[in-house]
Amino acid sequence: MKMVRTDSDSAEAIAGNEDLLTEILSRIPVKQLIKFKSVSKSWLSLISTSTFSRIHTLKNPSSSISGLFLRRTPTEFQFLSIHANSSLKPLFYPLNFASDPAGIKYLQSCNGLVLCSSFRKLGYKTQYYVYNPTTNCFFTLPPFTDESKTAVFGVNLAFEPSKSPYYKVVCVRSSTEKSIYYYQTDIYDSRIGAWRLSGSTFIAPFDMVFDNGVFWNGSIVWISPHGASIYFDLTNERLNKMSDLPVLDNWSKRRFRYFGESCGHLHLMEIYGARATRFKVFQLEKDYCNWTVKYEIDLEGVVGIYSEMVRSYLDVDDSNYYAFVPLLVVGDKYGVDASLLLHIPGKIISYNMRDKSFIELVAFNDDKKSKGFGWLDAYPYIQSLAPVC
Repeated sequence: MKMVRTDSDSAEAIAGNEDLLTEILSRIPVKQLIKFKSVSKSWLSLISTSTFSRIHTLKNPSSSISGLFLRRTPTEFQFLSIHANSSLKPLFYPLNFASDPAGIKYLQSCNGLVLCSSFRKLGYKTQYYVYNPTTNCFFTLPPFTDESKTAVFGVNLAFEPSKSPYYKVVCVRSSTEKSIYYYQTDIYDSRIGAWRLSGSTFIAPFDMVFDNGVFWNGSIVWISPHGASIYFDLTNERLNKMSDLPVLDNWSKRRFRYFGESCGHLHLMEIYGARATRFKVFQLEKDYCNWTVKYEIDLEGVVGIYSEMVRSYLDVDDSNYYAFVPLLVVGDKYGVDASLLLHIPGKIISYNMRDKSFIELVAFNDDKKSKGFGWLDAYPYIQSLAPVC
């Protein structure tokens, strides 16, 4: 008698073959996979592994930014889609994924993971967290060795899912062996689950900003207000000098600076003068030796449409004569459709840096909380399945 294979038989065959199931599920978008975790315990276990996350990343190499979190208050964030006419409405997210009596703040976003810390509060030790906002999972980092004997100057996250399912956290703090003018680097590696001292102590420019480092090209890059820059090569665990920033001689009159990574490119913007609507976007070469002009921005057309960008008083010394703040560079691998997200009074717009066109992404109902947005208040969101522990 000939046996007829039913759909239920096929489903059971797939469900019982983990390799086949992995092949199918690895082609599903992240948001849907999150829902699929509730199908069964076996699906939950499979989708939650670092191995599956790695396979999914390799089959879906695009790591494009789908939105950003904007800091509205120290502990409250607003999620915004960067796509025009999105059905997603602005949503508010309090940072309460962990029960921390001092409260939690964002420090840095890196390829789908977010580095957070507790606020400094008398009587409480500062805790550091690695958080995945897509899966709503977090991990509390263990304390540093000899934590009470040193001062922390900066903690930065490094995560490159296309190369490894593991992340690293780089901490720059004062040396436990030498004077306060020397720094040391500690690294937390999620592969081994512990902190360790990396390399020897070092001296850096006095005004180097270690808490605003950017992970790019396998390194953490730091810059100082006057233009010096260094980077820490995570592969060789070595600190290197790099090309000075292309700043103007009157850097002390700089109105605004943006420094960030997008789709594998490191960008820098500096705006001088209260009346400036034209400025350049620089891009660093992979060898760290040269900054080149990638885009030239002209916001005259934007000002012509949004008259609220022009201040109501004619004080040429006012640093915000034209009210706009670049928040984020959003691009693709080749930089063809790169856009600049701009915050203007009550709105966020997307400015296409290639053809100079622009579209409005969102208008805020209340402008009071949105007046203070700056680039350090914008954290890019990339959907990720990456486990954090």
